[in-house]
Amino acid sequence: MGTAITLYSIAITLGAYFISRIVARKYPSPFTTPVFFSTTVIILLLSAGGISYAQYEFAKEIMTFLLGPATVALAVPLYKNRETLLRNSVPAIMGLIIGSLSTMLAAIFIVKLFHLSDTILSSISVKSVTVPIAVEVSKIINGDPALAAAFVVATGTIGTMLGPWLLDKTRISDPLSRGLALGTIAHGQGTAQAALEGELQGAIGGVAMGLGAIFTSFAAPLLVPLLR
Repeated sequence: MGTAITLYSIAITLGAYFISRIVARKYPSPFTTPVFFSTTVIILLLSAGGISYAQYEFAKEIMTFLLGPATVALAVPLYKNRETLLRNSVPAIMGLIIGSLSTMLAAIFIVKLFHLSDTILSSISVKSVTVPIAVEVSKIINGDPALAAAFVVATGTIGTMLGPWLLDKTRISDPLSRGLALGTIAHGQGTAQAALEGELQGAIGGVAMGLGAIFTSFAAPLLVPLLR
């Protein structure tokens, strides 16, 4: 029974993703982006089949094991586009720093505006880096690791939904700019979305995701205590 549930879970996850790609191409919208659309479909199918998250978790572990090789594979387009990246390294780094600071300050401003707790402030300030880094940095700045992880996932989902749409609306079509924006603001999910757009977008998205996490790891412990 356990094996059947695992195989079913993997099948509906892969099926939902491929369907989301088809739907996104035919009906482009923030609501048809693969992350949002496929997640919604998976939740509905699991609920309809009476499968709990605990039962789905083993299938999830099998699929997320492949994230390691997938992340390493980002080095291939990075190497192929190294000349473009080096040629634009100065504006890219400046954009990365400004983007990382902006998203951190915007989150802090919203928390202050609604008079939320310092714990929420510390937890949400690291929302634009990957979960493992956000969890560790949140501990340093007296945040809640569970809250930080939730904010990271929500940021990635919202970023992949609205990021490409906003870039289209503001007529930003440069591949490097789009990859930089998505990787900086929406970390791994944004990088995956950027890679769907093109090789260069995915390469710069991967660089932005990594460097943005490093920058935030140093900036948050210095900046957040001053703004509480």
